[in-house]
Amino acid sequence: MALESFKAQISLLLEQMVNQPQDEHEVQEQLREKLREMRAMGLPLPADLVALEKRLDEDLDVEES
Repeated sequence: MALESFKAQISLLLEQMVNQPQDEHEVQEQLREKLREMRAMGLPLPADLVALEKRLDEDLDVEES
């Protein structure tokens, strides 16, 4: 059941990224936190979310440069 709960929470976060672009960075951090929690619990991470996380990290690196 934990996996389904995480999927639902992540889905809501992704909707927020689209619907509330002014809060994009905050939502990105929440998404990263959910993925860290899933890793800590040993849950499988969907490949598309891992790819999204990588893209977000790359975007963050570009912004900081």
